[in-house]
Amino acid sequence: MKIVADKKQRIDKFLSEYLKENRNQIEQLIKKGVVKVNQKVAKKGGIKLKKGDIIEITLPKKEEKETKRAEFEIPVLYEDDDLMVINKPPGIVVHPAPSYKEPTLVDWLKQKGYSLSTIAGDERFGIVHRIDKETSGALVIAKNNKAHEFLSSQLKDKSMGRYYLMLLNEALKEPKCVNAPIARNPKNRLKMAIIKGGREAKTLFVPIDKNLTAAKLYTGRTHQIRVHLTKIGRYILGDKTYGKKEQKTPRVMLHAKEVFFTHPNGKKLSIIAPLFDDFKSLIKGYNYEENNNLSPVFTPYERMCKHE
Repeated sequence: MKIVADKKQRIDKFLSEYLKENRNQIEQLIKKGVVKVNQKVAKKGGIKLKKGDIIEITLPKKEEKETKRAEFEIPVLYEDDDLMVINKPPGIVVHPAPSYKEPTLVDWLKQKGYSLSTIAGDERFGIVHRIDKETSGALVIAKNNKAHEFLSSQLKDKSMGRYYLMLLNEALKEPKCVNAPIARNPKNRLKMAIIKGGREAKTLFVPIDKNLTAAKLYTGRTHQIRVHLTKIGRYILGDKTYGKKEQKTPRVMLHAKEVFFTHPNGKKLSIIAPLFDDFKSLIKGYNYEENNNLSPVFTPYERMCKHE
């Protein structure tokens, strides 16, 4: 693709207006080295164009990747033109990987016709945040680039939040706020650990009934809840990575119960994801209301976490 600049302007702004794509997408193109100005590769988005400069863009070819047939169904909790919130069942991986041969959430999205492609040639399927294979619950998916950027910015500034439910090996006696940095475990690359100099991480744990416990994430680090539980001498039932290996519970009993965020239209949303049967069967007789929002549970204890 060849374009002749018709005015003096930064190249990222010019291409954003010409191609009707956001500046972040243009920056990705430039980073890939596929944008040239007067036959020289553009190194950064701040290059100043002159009238008559010739811009060449070589769009990378999309790789044809095999789509695996997804035989499962995924409950949709909310959907409109900009986004959807699904209730991910346990046992489903979000993104494909070379070592994983089973259908993933992305395969399901492709199958259903949900796709978010970029001019950089990479297929983004709108996954705004991720949860682990064995974890179930609410997951936000953007349907267009504008919504994706709007939602991702809320993850960064922490205005998007998540509440989790879990079953612990031993009940908590009182609420606990854990503020401890997390990084890759130097002794085991498959695990994370509390390490001085790691990335900031904060979690508020509140007991619900018996070993049923709720958690609010103030940050979104890999394995954050599971790592922070090690600091207070607990682990999630079924967690053989951070707990005991001989457990018989079939999966990690962790569920993303509620997600809250601001919609691109300005409306504040809070979406509740019902528990799956495997989790519900383990809390029969517990003092827990399935349809209640979890946010009021944390209100009395928010202050203690602010001062941690």
